[in-house]
Amino acid sequence: MTDKYCVIGNPIAHSKSPEIHPVYAAQTGQDLVYERCLAPLDGFEATVHRLVEEGYRGANVTLPFKIEAARVCTRLEERARAAGAVNTLVFAHGEIVGDNTDGPGLVADITRNAGVAIKGKRVLLLGAGGAARGALLPLIGQGPREIVIANRTVATAEALARDFSRHGVPIKASGFAQIDGSFDIIINATSSSIAGDLPPVAPTVFGPGALALDMMYGNQATVFMDFASRHGATVRDGLGMLVEQAAEAFAIWRGVRPETGDVMKKMRP
Repeated sequence: MTDKYCVIGNPIAHSKSPEIHPVYAAQTGQDLVYERCLAPLDGFEATVHRLVEEGYRGANVTLPFKIEAARVCTRLEERARAAGAVNTLVFAHGEIVGDNTDGPGLVADITRNAGVAIKGKRVLLLGAGGAARGALLPLIGQGPREIVIANRTVATAEALARDFSRHGVPIKASGFAQIDGSFDIIINATSSSIAGDLPPVAPTVFGPGALALDMMYGNQATVFMDFASRHGATVRDGLGMLVEQAAEAFAIWRGVRPETGDVMKKMRP
């Protein structure tokens, strides 16, 4: 019998996930369908329970439901607990299990697709919201020399730094204007690119040979990517992160991790 999966969001028509998972299924010989599911803004929990009743095996979760998804789960994996947000649901044995594959997707895109090691590097994380929180534990797991979290509200960055300081990597908080020195890897985890805005950072944050990655993606380079490129950085958008986090979710559901190269070529010739 064909297993059913979907991505839940509002809006949802723009989601590229239904273009990704069928390729993974064909590649790995898995029998499944993957659909878009539009949930009412006040009806996420009811939507999840309906999917369980209809026999779905799991779902991805996108904006604006990732934090609410954590509350719906009967059990959270460590990555989801650390992130305080869920983007992958597993429906099995009467449980709703939540995981977060965004951070692993980001790390895989940096290390595998961009070929940049995180170990021993100085990392600047712009923003202190859910996207930044989801990225921190996988980034820490790579052994960077230091992570600096910069945010408009410094107290929010400080709270995030405290939450993750026990994992053994030096983590500092800063306002945008007070960022000290240059970095090897700069990650824009703010939502500024949606509005075509630029995080107010100085060009000096881009060290020699720096990699600058914007978690947002689109048909054109973001303002942040243009800014970073003009100041000597190699730039990436969030498409690779999307493809890699989808592969991680697929592996959770199906027990096999697909190759991502074919999807990257399909989505960005």
